[in-house]
Amino acid sequence: MSSALVADATLLANGTINFDVSDLFHQFWRLTVDGLEYGSIYALVAVGYTLVYGVLRLINFAHSEVFMVGMFGQYVGLMVLGFTPSGDVYSEGIILTIVYLLVALVFGMLVSGGTAVALERIAYRPLRKRGAKPLIFLITAIGMSFVLQELVHVVLPKLTSGMSNPLGGTNAQHPIKLVAPTTEFTLFGAQVSNVTLVIIASAVALAIVTEILINRTKFGRGIRAVAQDPDTATLMGVSRERIIVTTFLLGGLLAGAAALLYTFKVPQGIIYNGGFILGIKAFSAAVLGGIGNLRGALLGGLLLGLAEDYGQIVFGTQWRDVVAFVVLVVVLMFRPTGILGESLGRARV
Repeated sequence: MSSALVADATLLANGTINFDVSDLFHQFWRLTVDGLEYGSIYALVAVGYTLVYGVLRLINFAHSEVFMVGMFGQYVGLMVLGFTPSGDVYSEGIILTIVYLLVALVFGMLVSGGTAVALERIAYRPLRKRGAKPLIFLITAIGMSFVLQELVHVVLPKLTSGMSNPLGGTNAQHPIKLVAPTTEFTLFGAQVSNVTLVIIASAVALAIVTEILINRTKFGRGIRAVAQDPDTATLMGVSRERIIVTTFLLGGLLAGAAALLYTFKVPQGIIYNGGFILGIKAFSAAVLGGIGNLRGALLGGLLLGLAEDYGQIVFGTQWRDVVAFVVLVVVLMFRPTGILGESLGRARV
């Protein structure tokens, strides 16, 4: 029996499923705030899954590594500005802090967006030209996920070995902290920090902008046309290849933004495999809300974040990830298309 199975059996034997409903009521609002933070990040990454699936019917499992590369991108952006991982919170004033964070955001978005476009160009486009079957795309996506991980795990440390703070490798990067969490107000006894407000507000704003872009612009009409009927869209003058590349780019940019927000919440999360579990959860959020539906991605992300936090109090923190996926399975048993269940190609204008 493997060590993981032995550990799981030990947990069950020791009765570690708490099932403490009373604690849920006592900490309800704190858990709600924390769940919305995580859910907002899941939602932004989920939009990338939804966009690619809506246009190509491709589940891009390498998108989690696009998110991970974005974390390293924003980290490099801060290093370029002269920051070092001292462990302390830098105090540069509100205006300069905003400027530095915007620079880090741009770095993260450009790196993740460029990675997503390169992924499409190198891995997926040759398969499309050969008329590969969906299963081949899926296997390729999983393979590219491991390739990107190992590039950061093995190759990046060698490329940056001359730096005072080499990147990549087995250990997480020492965090560069520009924002110290401070309580702004309380909500029914739950503390709401400045970091919480930034994460939730930024994620919702980016989701709304993406929704407007898809449903109210010429580019968005092109995406919906290709998603609905690629052959007819091509006959009507829509460049399918350009739409596909731009879709990957847009998903990558959002993943880069989510990467910066995630490092606010988990400063020590910048590691080569740091996007794997989060990426799976974001995909689950996209399916939960309705794969191919932008609003569904936002709703699914928020619900998944809440379910995780509520579940870890009721059942125990070690069951946090399990609860999220059980919720997904239960929803799909009764509504296989997800909660909203509307495809990108039939999105309302």
